[in-house]
Amino acid sequence: MVRLQTLRGYLLEEVLAWLLRSSGYRLLTEKDDPARPPWKVLEKRTHGLVVRGRGAWHQADSLGEFQYVPPFSLPIRLFAEAKFIRPKVGLPTVRNGHGVVHDLNENVVTTLVNGSGPHRPRVRYHYSYAIFSASGFTQDAQEFALAHQISLIDLSLPDFQPLLNLVSTAAKSVYDAMVPMPPSQRPTVYEIRNYLRQHLLNLWDGPAADASSVTDPLDTLAAGLRRRSSLGLVLAFPAAPFVLGLVSDDLRAFVRHSLEQPTHAVRVRRSHRSVGHPVWLIEPREGHAYRLTFSLPEQVEAWILDQEEGTRSRTHWMKRNLLSAITMYWVDENHTHTFQLQYSPEEFREVSGRPGPSFSDFGGTTDLF
Repeated sequence: MVRLQTLRGYLLEEVLAWLLRSSGYRLLTEKDDPARPPWKVLEKRTHGLVVRGRGAWHQADSLGEFQYVPPFSLPIRLFAEAKFIRPKVGLPTVRNGHGVVHDLNENVVTTLVNGSGPHRPRVRYHYSYAIFSASGFTQDAQEFALAHQISLIDLSLPDFQPLLNLVSTAAKSVYDAMVPMPPSQRPTVYEIRNYLRQHLLNLWDGPAADASSVTDPLDTLAAGLRRRSSLGLVLAFPAAPFVLGLVSDDLRAFVRHSLEQPTHAVRVRRSHRSVGHPVWLIEPREGHAYRLTFSLPEQVEAWILDQEEGTRSRTHWMKRNLLSAITMYWVDENHTHTFQLQYSPEEFREVSGRPGPSFSDFGGTTDLF
């Protein structure tokens, strides 16, 4: 039987895929690969989707493709792995992610027909890996991820707590419902994920859990997400070997402002908290239409800030070189908008203390997306 902390991570992956769909992230199924063997790179097996690498097939529980393709690049596919555990995520998890994407990106370009004769081109993609953690990352995990361009996204910010609470409650209820069941009657993790995926993303990809004691908590989770306030998550791409996971107390306000001004100036603040490492905040230079918040793993931030001596000059280096232009994509009814946030050096400042209130209201009836 699946462990509770593992189940929490699986449910969190489905929720993240739902949140990220407006960033252009679309979960893949076997139907997204219409090619026939031996040209197929996606297959559905007993435990879910697998993707073909150069040396092996790899489990792809949460593999998505972005609807936009950067210039001079291949289509981008992203593994989104979520860890909802008490200890910090360690090196083995990050090393596994690197091994997977390395094998996939080394996949051969052509496939022999019947073992001889002409080669047939195989569609290629650029695979990336992002790990979301509710408890942070160990130092060696961060250093390895930075060296091999594995993105680490910290979900320990207070703004994420309501989301984590919803997932944790649902996972505990599902787990408790499964404990007394005979092993032959327990739904598999694949069936549990499929049920939630059907209700959140309208994806029908195989059998789903049907026991009401298991599905009722999943229905409650889906309903809680839809009833939430405008708290949201969006991916952002700075000039750095990682992505940022930006959270907003009012993502609707950010989108509205950015649709009116796709490129606009922002001011950046770096705030020290009494508990945990610093938080970065982004607001428009003119007015207070929105506020975006993100956090960097400690070693990643240390690496960035160590580019120059002196705390203030190092922070300015980060702002000037890595955060000077942050690109974000927003997909609305199959139309992709590109936003760029730019800032001027004089707009940066460092503050102490916790940044503002905790946006913990998941009430109301507004569905942001």
